[in-house]
Amino acid sequence: MRIINPATEEVIQEIAEDTPETITEKYELVKKGQKDWAAVPLEKRINAIEKFYSLLDERKDELAATLTREVGKPLQQSYNEINGARKRIEYFIRNSARWLADEWITEEDATREKIVYEPLGIIANISAWNYPYLVGVNVVIPALIGGNGVLYKPSEFSTLTGLHIQRLLYLAGIPEDVFEIVIGKGAAGKALLDLPLNGYFFTGSYNTGKYIAEQTARKMVSVQLELGGKDPLYVMDDIDDVNAVAAAALEGAVYNTGQSCCAVERIYVQEKIYDHFVDAFTAQAKKLVMGNPTDKTTEIGPVSRKEQLALLEAQVEDARKQGGRVLVGGHRREGKGYFFEPTVVADANHNMKLMMEESFGPVIGIQKVKDDNEAVEMMKDTPYGLTAAVYSKNQARAEAVMKQMNTGTVYWNCCDRVSAALPWSGRKNSGLGATLSYIGIRAFVQPKAYHLRG
Repeated sequence: MRIINPATEEVIQEIAEDTPETITEKYELVKKGQKDWAAVPLEKRINAIEKFYSLLDERKDELAATLTREVGKPLQQSYNEINGARKRIEYFIRNSARWLADEWITEEDATREKIVYEPLGIIANISAWNYPYLVGVNVVIPALIGGNGVLYKPSEFSTLTGLHIQRLLYLAGIPEDVFEIVIGKGAAGKALLDLPLNGYFFTGSYNTGKYIAEQTARKMVSVQLELGGKDPLYVMDDIDDVNAVAAAALEGAVYNTGQSCCAVERIYVQEKIYDHFVDAFTAQAKKLVMGNPTDKTTEIGPVSRKEQLALLEAQVEDARKQGGRVLVGGHRREGKGYFFEPTVVADANHNMKLMMEESFGPVIGIQKVKDDNEAVEMMKDTPYGLTAAVYSKNQARAEAVMKQMNTGTVYWNCCDRVSAALPWSGRKNSGLGATLSYIGIRAFVQPKAYHLRG
């Protein structure tokens, strides 16, 4: 399997893919090791994760450089991702003991009652390339703390980062027969579906998530899916600073070159301030620096997958045909690398693919709405349900809109953010289950009820 630098199209490295046979061998190894790991006291399991937390900081220069080379993420954003992953790990370190402790329900009756939380067993984490550290630690860290064995399949587009994660976990004291990495593309993921695992945790596209859900349904095991989104942002006419809101919306749309499941993918602006907002948004989009992701001034790197360029071009061309005004960008950059210009399409509407289908790139459509009711109607017109954002100086008015959103997360005067203390979940085609928060800690254990008499 060739690892290609999306900024230069050079082959970084070639790595042998796992076969169904080697994946089965890794499963058998973890199957034996998991029982011993589950018997390790919780405090010692957390101590190993604390060492991993420290190693991420000690090795961050090497880790960030690798992430930028194989994914194309601007270097400063690679550092940001590693730092963000450490913050999430810190949350798990501080809170896991509380949420995994035996929970007494009745202590003084003739029959005492308690809940004990036990590991699921062996779980698969089929992970994503756009934030390999962040989406990886969401699963791997609470799974290991909970006493599980993990078969971790990084995306083929972030394999080197996955190998770094494996190496640092081993250095931190995680046994090799508790955490194994599976290298490969879709065939490797399919081989994991054929194994008798106790849970499947996937981050990626809706189509792949749906396939995993269908293939694993007969097993009656835990399945969690963190899938895509078409996340809306609504700007009300009462905002005080149009330029500031335009800047926040732009960052939400193009951070990580727009390759975030919770990126802003469509913007609705009330008609009274529509022209002002579009002008401010466009002016700031024109200032974005696209180029070599190792350059500290770069804000927009390449998209990670070459095939995404054709999809983005098709969406922009369709928007033109449907009456959209392309005010900035609209084309892939000539020369080496998978670069697509930051693109702003004004006068967007829901006949456009740009407003209805996930883009996963630095393109955004802006649509005029007459009032809150029309905004709600447009925001809800999607098969996805990940996040929705509202900008307004009136919290009550904003929350009236937010309450109508069938999404796992809503934002008031912010967007495109995740907190380790809050559950991260999607609805409809955006997924099943939740990671992060105490819910994400308990996602990797199963309750056992104790009835104690005598």
